[in-house]
Amino acid sequence: MGIALIVLLVLAGFVIVGLILYFVSIYNGLVRLNRDIDKNWSNIDVMLKQRHDEIGKLVKVCEGYMKYERETLEKITSLRTDYMRAGSVEEKGKIDGAITGALKTIFAVAENYPDLKTNNNFMQLQTRISEIENNIADRRELYNDSVNVYNIRIHQIPDMVVAGMMNYKDKTLFEVSEEERRDVNIKFEFPK
Repeated sequence: MGIALIVLLVLAGFVIVGLILYFVSIYNGLVRLNRDIDKNWSNIDVMLKQRHDEIGKLVKVCEGYMKYERETLEKITSLRTDYMRAGSVEEKGKIDGAITGALKTIFAVAENYPDLKTNNNFMQLQTRISEIENNIADRRELYNDSVNVYNIRIHQIPDMVVAGMMNYKDKTLFEVSEEERRDVNIKFEFPK
């Protein structure tokens, strides 16, 4: 009976060690996913900061040409300030959508200013901002993929047990605002 008890204790020890390693594996996987989401949002934030820096330059270039588009230029400047003050991912996402819409308006309205369209600084800034917009779109997609994988994992057995112990909750996907889905409203106001 002594050998049977030793074999049973050894097997129980292997099972316990196996369960602990499995728990640690789940824990580490969830921590990695959670940190990836933070990193991916930070990458979006970096690109948005670059875009905001370029927008300041774009507004300065446009001011001299777009005398009758002051409202659009002021809106972009105000949105940049609002973004810097925003605290949550949701707030920043909403403001980001509004900035994207305002940029589309500026680029569309620029068609009516031939001197502006041929200005090298404007053309370079427009190209740079368009490149940044594409990078932001790619990073949003990566962020949403990370959030989706994380949200699925924390609801699957046995991960949900570990996620519950860690108090992990669903993360919010980066969504396009209703305003960003609409067509750009281009309005020309000429002096009377």
